[in-house]
Amino acid sequence: MARNTYGEDEVLETPFDFRHLLRASVYIKKYARKMILALLLSAVAAATGLLSPMIVQRALDETIPAGDKRGLLILGAILAGTYAISILFSTIRSRIMNIVGQDIIFDIRTDLFAHLQKLSFQYYDDRPNGKILIRVVNYVNSVSDMLSNGIINVILEVLNMVFIVIFMFMVNVPLSLVVLAGVPVLAVVMSFIKKHQRRAWQQVSNKNSNLNAYLQESITGARVTQIFAREEENEGIFASLSAKCKDTWMEAVKYSNLVWPAIDNVSVCVRGAIYLIGLLIIGTGHVSVGVIVAMTSYASSFWQPILNLGNIFNNFINNIAYLERIFETLDEPVTVDDAPDATELPPIKGNVTFEDVTFQYEEDKKVLEHVSFTVKAGENVALVGPTGAGKSTIVNLLSRFYDVKGGRILIDGQDISKVTLHSLRSQMGIMLQDNFIFSGTIEDNIRYGKLDATMEEIRAASKVVCADSFISQMPQGYQSEVKERGSLLSQGQKQLISFARTLLSDPRILVLDEATSSIDVQTERALQQGLNAMLKGRTAFIIAHRLSTIKNCDKIMYIADGGIAECGTHEELMAKKGAYYQLYMSQRMEIA
Repeated sequence: MARNTYGEDEVLETPFDFRHLLRASVYIKKYARKMILALLLSAVAAATGLLSPMIVQRALDETIPAGDKRGLLILGAILAGTYAISILFSTIRSRIMNIVGQDIIFDIRTDLFAHLQKLSFQYYDDRPNGKILIRVVNYVNSVSDMLSNGIINVILEVLNMVFIVIFMFMVNVPLSLVVLAGVPVLAVVMSFIKKHQRRAWQQVSNKNSNLNAYLQESITGARVTQIFAREEENEGIFASLSAKCKDTWMEAVKYSNLVWPAIDNVSVCVRGAIYLIGLLIIGTGHVSVGVIVAMTSYASSFWQPILNLGNIFNNFINNIAYLERIFETLDEPVTVDDAPDATELPPIKGNVTFEDVTFQYEEDKKVLEHVSFTVKAGENVALVGPTGAGKSTIVNLLSRFYDVKGGRILIDGQDISKVTLHSLRSQMGIMLQDNFIFSGTIEDNIRYGKLDATMEEIRAASKVVCADSFISQMPQGYQSEVKERGSLLSQGQKQLISFARTLLSDPRILVLDEATSSIDVQTERALQQGLNAMLKGRTAFIIAHRLSTIKNCDKIMYIADGGIAECGTHEELMAKKGAYYQLYMSQRMEIA
């Protein structure tokens, strides 16, 4: 059975809220001139095309009975000209709107990506990556046509109906009223169909989002799946989610497919009424054959805009749920951002102070409570303690990946909540437990934090952290391509590249969160000299479960029960024979 994360549907608004379309106008206004030009071209093409029934009427009622061959040729040329103009203008309009549609896609995606870059870790902790990806890729593609062609087509089809009604009344008033009599009938039928249609397409949106989220995680975790032989169970989960997508799609299509038959049936009935009434009247000489042919043609044309509007409305129904999702993402509050009066943090020395800091991820479960300590510039501090005690939370707060709930954090006496994030993080080097490697070359990955770095600087940083030796042995050396998440590299190699990347940025405050956990003991010993050089003169926070690697730190803080249980040098804490002593001795016994 699928996890709740994938089985749960996101809450949707029930009414068809046109405010979403009004809000989307910010993306339309930018291309208003092109869209107006496209609308004018379409209007001229439509009006020109509507002349053809009147030309045919004149040919049937006047030119052909009179045997006027020259007049018939002229009417034929005019008819061909109207078709040519209609096709030409429609083609130009189509090209313009294709360009506008792609421009709108670009603008929305750019805004979405820029906003996603600012969202806190909490946002990504709370939702699967697949549900985020589908909004940026699939949903934007879906709504772009609605915002470009959809808006214009609504206006155009309404104009078409107005033009058709005018032309009909110019030909024959009684038969025009017969055509219009079908409108109320259609309105009743359409109101019945539309009642459940939007909710059905919203469910399609939900189920597709769930499927995409599970698919994305399954691809990322393919190795773990095979290790635990979970293929059959995962196939069952995927089949269940896929079946729900199919079922909701079929339910939604059922309603959508009722639209065009309803319009077509009403149209056929109206055309039949025109022939019936026309034939009854034609015997009296009031209505000619040409009039009946023209009115039948206009009647067919009259229902076509209504059918098109029905299809457009179907498209709106389908995509308004996607538009809601896009705006929902754009409305996601940036919980960690620059304050309105934020200033640039000047070059720092590295003095760090926590003053009565309190933090919790969930409201009723505090991770840190009233934590206070001071670290002088250049000091190396180790954070140890049981899993989940708050070690990583301390360094995440220092980096402002999360904001404190109480108290404050100072660097060189400045409250970090009052400086810009860029000026803070650009002076920090952070190695988290997950050493992420981007697609591209090894050189690109090392240069990631310092784009102007020279090749000599990259090599120097790699040599310090013992990465140069294995990089140089690769087929293309530093130009070797690494796949997504560094799949061609070992965990140890990923960590060494991350070390080089961090060192190259020359941070004043260094955070190492289990930075050597995937490096073998022999490599770690060789790396230790480079690490010492890397730590020299920098304030460093080191989280390590292997206590042998942090014995020489200036200060060791044992984190437990939401605070600092013990603090001191290795020798001082061993002499106390407290929690740190117990932890250290237990590790020695395990090694022995």
